[in-house]
Amino acid sequence: MAADEKAALIWVEVAYALPERQKLLRLEVPAGATVAEAIEISGIRNDFEGLEIDPAAVGIFSRKVPMDRMLREGDRVEIYRPLIADPKEARRRRADEK
Repeated sequence: MAADEKAALIWVEVAYALPERQKLLRLEVPAGATVAEAIEISGIRNDFEGLEIDPAAVGIFSRKVPMDRMLREGDRVEIYRPLIADPKEARRRRADEK
């Protein structure tokens, strides 16, 4: 790989977790790659059978971002799972139990 080609690549991470297992992949992507492109390049869908990615449920370092957001060196793309309970409702139930 030529020096100018190497300069056109950046390191990012793609992460996904289930309650029983997690995966964090470090990979090189072309400079200017988007969140969607990094997810595809990572191949993470192959590691989690049936993984459906909601475009509204991805982020970088715990902040939701659109799939077309361009990545920067060192970004960690996070794929979020759907919530199983509304956090406000869960807090209300815990308060009622006390």
